Amino acid sequence: MKQTKSTCCYCGVGCGIIIESDNNKIINVVGDPDHPANFGMLCTKGSTLHLSASSQEFRGLKPKIRYQKNELRQEVSWNNALDYASDKFSQIINKHGSDAVAFYISGQLMTEDYYVFNKLAKGLIQTNNLDTNSRLCMSSAVAGYKRSLGVDAPPACYEDIDFANCIFIAGSNTAYAHPILFRRVEAAKEKNPDLKVIVVDPRRTETAKSSDIHLAIIPGTDVALFNGLLHIMLWEELVDDTFIKSHTEGFEALKKTVRDYTPKLVADICGISVENLNYVASIFAKGPTLSMYCMGLNQSIHGTDKNSALINLHLATGQIGKKGCGPLSLTGQPNAMGGREVGGMANSLPGHRELINDGDREEVCKLWNIDNISKTPGKTAVEMFESIEKGEIKAVWIACTNPAHSMPNNQKVIKALSKAELVIVQDAFTNIDTMDYADIYFPTSTWSEKEGTVTNSERRITRVKSAIDAPGEAKHDWQIVTEFAQKLQKKLGRGIMFDYQSTEQIFLEHQLTTKGRDLDITGLSYDFLEKKGPQQWPFTIKNKQTTNRLYTDNKFYTQTQRANFINTIYLPTSDKLNSKLPFRLITGRLRDHWHGMSRTGRVTQLAAHDEQPFLSMNEVDMLRRNLKNGDLVKVSNERGNFMTPVIQDDDIRSGELFFPMHWGNQNMTGSGVNAITTSACDPISKQPELKYATVKLEKVDFPWQMTLMKKNKNLSEYDDLKKYIKEFDFAFCNLYGHSKSIVIFKAFSSQKPDHKFIQELESSVGFVSGAPVIVYDDKSSGVNKKVLVRDDKLESVFLVGEMLASNWLKDVMTNGSFTPELRLWALAPITEPPIGQKNRGKIICSCFDVAELELKDNIKLGSSLENLKHKLKCGTNCGSCIPEIKSIIKSTNLTTVRPSP
Repeated sequence: MKQTKSTCCYCGVGCGIIIESDNNKIINVVGDPDHPANFGMLCTKGSTLHLSASSQEFRGLKPKIRYQKNELRQEVSWNNALDYASDKFSQIINKHGSDAVAFYISGQLMTEDYYVFNKLAKGLIQTNNLDTNSRLCMSSAVAGYKRSLGVDAPPACYEDIDFANCIFIAGSNTAYAHPILFRRVEAAKEKNPDLKVIVVDPRRTETAKSSDIHLAIIPGTDVALFNGLLHIMLWEELVDDTFIKSHTEGFEALKKTVRDYTPKLVADICGISVENLNYVASIFAKGPTLSMYCMGLNQSIHGTDKNSALINLHLATGQIGKKGCGPLSLTGQPNAMGGREVGGMANSLPGHRELINDGDREEVCKLWNIDNISKTPGKTAVEMFESIEKGEIKAVWIACTNPAHSMPNNQKVIKALSKAELVIVQDAFTNIDTMDYADIYFPTSTWSEKEGTVTNSERRITRVKSAIDAPGEAKHDWQIVTEFAQKLQKKLGRGIMFDYQSTEQIFLEHQLTTKGRDLDITGLSYDFLEKKGPQQWPFTIKNKQTTNRLYTDNKFYTQTQRANFINTIYLPTSDKLNSKLPFRLITGRLRDHWHGMSRTGRVTQLAAHDEQPFLSMNEVDMLRRNLKNGDLVKVSNERGNFMTPVIQDDDIRSGELFFPMHWGNQNMTGSGVNAITTSACDPISKQPELKYATVKLEKVDFPWQMTLMKKNKNLSEYDDLKKYIKEFDFAFCNLYGHSKSIVIFKAFSSQKPDHKFIQELESSVGFVSGAPVIVYDDKSSGVNKKVLVRDDKLESVFLVGEMLASNWLKDVMTNGSFTPELRLWALAPITEPPIGQKNRGKIICSCFDVAELELKDNIKLGSSLENLKHKLKCGTNCGSCIPEIKSIIKSTNLTTVRPSP
C-alpha cells in the first residue's frame, strides 16, 4: 500500500489528507496528523473522498468534438482536439478581436493551473476576459481587504481561535460549511469557558444553536448591525483612540455616519433586541475578538461594504495584528486563495498586482517577456455570460466548474451557452449540466491525480502530490493549456514562453512574480514544502519563516501605511418585498454536500443526511397556507421557478424561506434555486447576490404520485433511474442508507402515465414476470402498491396513489429483515411501522449510521453526549454531527419529564 500526502478538495480550510492507494486505486483516506490546518481531523466530505474517487462512471477518458450544434460529440485524438480548438480561437480572434473569447475557471484548480490559464488569456491572447467561480464566493472579501488594509491578505490565522475571548461568526454556518474549523471553536470553548461565541445569521443554524448569542438579523441588514455596534462602542468609549490616531485614516467621516445608527433604530432595522446589541458591542470591544465570515456577507450587492463595515470594528478597537483577533474570511473553495495570488480574476494580475495600474502591467510584461497587456478590464462572471448572450463574446472556455447550475439567474446563462459560437468544457467528469452545451470536451485529472500547490483561508500553501494516475487519456489542466498555447501562438504569430514540462517549473515562475510583494514566497520551494510542511505567506528568502498573522507592526499595505476606515451606509437588498413577492428566500449549504452534488451525491452515506430536496418554512406560514410536511410547492419570481417538497422548520422566522444550493436538474426537476436568484452584483466586487431573493409560493397538487425504492447494487442503476426524472411534472431521485444503499425516486404528475411506461419503470427495478411480488391494486381509487421480496429481504417498493408507509419501508430495506409480520402490514396505509419495528428518523451521524430517533431514545434514558459517543459511536470519527447531536440533546431534555428516582 502506498501513502501520499495531499489536501482535501472541498472547502477552503485546506485540510491535510493522507491518501492510501494500491494498484493505482484509492482505497482509503485519513486525516494528516501533521498538517496544521486540521491535525488529522476530517469532516464527512473529506473522510469519504475515497468513496467519491471510486465512482468512475462519469469520468471523461478521451477528448470529444461536435462540429455542428445538432451533432453528438465524437472521440478524437488530443492532437486533433487541440488543433481544432486553436483553429477556432484564432479564427474568432482574427475576425472579432481578442475580447471575443473568454475563460471561466475554478477555485478547485491548482495554483499552477490557474497561473498558465491567466498567462494564456492576458499574455498570449491579450484579453482580460478571464474570471473564476471564486467571483461568486470571495470577491467581496477580496475587495473589502483591499479597500481597508491595502491588499488581499487575511490578517488572522486558525491559531487565533485558541487565543480569542470572543469568536464573532457572521454570515456563515461554519458547523456545516467549514466543520473542521468549527471543531476547533468547540475545543477552544471547552478549554476556555469564558469564550463567547456570537453568531450573526437570519437562520438558527447548527452554528447559531451552539452560540452564546445569536443575532437573527433580517437578511441583508449586516451593515446596519456593524454600524450600530460601532455607535455603541463610541458612546461607551470602547474604541482604541491611540490606535485610530496613529495607524488609520478616515475615521471622522465614519464617525459622523454611525451617529445616526442608534441602538433602537438598528434593532428595528435588523429585527433584534437592543439588549443583545449592547451586550455584543461590549463583548466584541473587550476582545480579543476573532471574526470569521463567509457567504452571508460576500454574496450581496453590498458585500464589499459588509466586509468593510466588519473590518471597521476591528480597526476601531485596535484588534488586528495580535493574537486571538482580527478579521478572517473563510474561503469557499480549496484554492480560491491561490487563484487570487496569481491574478486569476478579470481585474487582477500575478502577485496581487492591479490591472488598472500602469506600473503593475509593465512589471508583468517584463516577467512574461511581452510588449503589452490590455488595460481594458475583463468581463467578470455575470458580465461574461451576459456578453455571450449578446454575441459579443463568441467563444468561452469553462474549466472545472459548472455555471449552468451555479450561476445566478441560470436560465439566462443556459441561454447564453446555447447561443455561443464555441463552448469548451474542461473537466474530469461529464455528469454536469454545462456538458450539454460543450462543443469541445477536454478530459482532465481530478483530486488524487493532480499535483501542484494550493493556498487555504489562512494563507497556508500546501504541496499536493498525485497518488494515482489519471484514467484513459485524461491530462492535467496545466498540460492542456500549455499544449493549446503552443499551437495557438503559432497561429496568432505571437511569441510567449509556454514550454512547461512540470508544475515545479510553473511554481518557480509564479514565485518570481511575488518577489518584493506582500505575498512574497521566494523562500519556498517544492522541496521545502515537502520536508517542512505547509507554510503561510509571506515567506521570503531573507526571513525563511512562516508568517502566522499580518500587520503585527501596525503598518498596512497602503500608500500611507495606515489602514482605511470605510464610510459604510446601510442600503437594502436588490430584491424588495411586495404583495406579489411576500417571502424572503435565502440559500446555503448542507452539511454533507458540495456544490452541485456531482461527487458527494454519489456517496450513499453523504446523501442520507438530507435525502430529498426541501424548502424550510416556519410553522405559522405553513398553517396560513394549509401546508403540511411533504406537500409540494412552487417557488417563483419574475426570473423563474422551481418545485420542491416543503418542511416545517421553526429555526427560520415567519416570512422567510430556505432552500439548499446543491439541488438541481441532476437530481430533481428544474435547475434549483438559481432559477430564481438575481444576477444583480456589488458595484465594486462584481459579486452577485446569490444568498437572497424575494419570491412567492403556491401549493401544487398533482393527482398522480409515486414512490419507488430499490436496493442499489451499483451506481449505474441509480443513473438509469435518474433518466426518468424528465418524464414527470416533478420528480427527484437520491441515494439513502449506509453500508446498504437504496435508490429513492419520487414522482408527481398531472395525469397518469400510460400503462406501457409504467411497465417499463416497474421492470427497471425488478418487477418482472416471475418475480416474488406482493401486490395491492385498487383501480377504483388509483392505488397500486407492490413490494419485491427475496430471501426475507425487501428489494424493491413501488407505491402509487398512497405512500404513507414509504418511510418505514425505507428503513426495513436498509436495516431490517422482512419478517412474516411485516408481510401483513407492508401494503397497509400506515405511517408508523408495526410492532417490533421502529421509524429511525433523519440520519444524523453519517459515519456510523446513527438516526435521530435512536439518539432521542437514549437521551430520554439519561445519556449525555459522552454516553452517546461510547454507545453509538456517533461523533467519534469526523465529528461533523456533534453540533446537531447537541441540539437534539438540548431539545429532548427540555421536553422529557424523567421519573423520580
